[in-house]
Amino acid sequence: MNGKLVVDMFMTLDGVMQGPGEPKEDTEGNFTLGGWQVPYLDEESGKLISEDIERIDALLLGRKTYEIFAAYWPKAPSDDPIAVTLNSVPKYVASRSLKSVEWNNSNLIHGDVPNEIERLKKEYAEVHLIGSGNFLQTLLKNELVDEFNLWVYPILLGTGKHIFADGTIPTALSLESSRIFDNGTLLLRYARTGKPTFGSMAL
Repeated sequence: MNGKLVVDMFMTLDGVMQGPGEPKEDTEGNFTLGGWQVPYLDEESGKLISEDIERIDALLLGRKTYEIFAAYWPKAPSDDPIAVTLNSVPKYVASRSLKSVEWNNSNLIHGDVPNEIERLKKEYAEVHLIGSGNFLQTLLKNELVDEFNLWVYPILLGTGKHIFADGTIPTALSLESSRIFDNGTLLLRYARTGKPTFGSMAL
């Protein structure tokens, strides 16, 4: 199987992906602006988010996002389609500090992370990473991400963890689809196409 790794990310226009869901979701670095996504959620975008999550064959998470999800989704209403998917799919967690993971169908990633991710991509059609901004940098650095589903919200924060941070290397992308919502939110779907090319505008 030739599967793919898809990054699903909620981000501000200035690239901040930290703490979209609620004020105390992720306060690392004294971040006090959590919950910025909530005013922009509506039925239309919620349906698309749910449809994307229902496509997941395996979920990839860093430690912090795993702990947030594991504390919330098992307690979510049993008829919530997102909860049904996230609680049932295989989950793979990258962490140096966790000794065990208790959430249903969760597994710690051991050994060489890039090799393990490549193995997962051969085992599953769609492996999705949600949140996990610190872990994402390792994936970017090793050119393991195949597609980006970027939800870009019309808000600037000026501080917080950025999606394209220290792991970002020169990469060319192709825009596969885009959608704009009435509240100014954008859904941009990109596929990685390889290395970028460069030119010159000099006379």
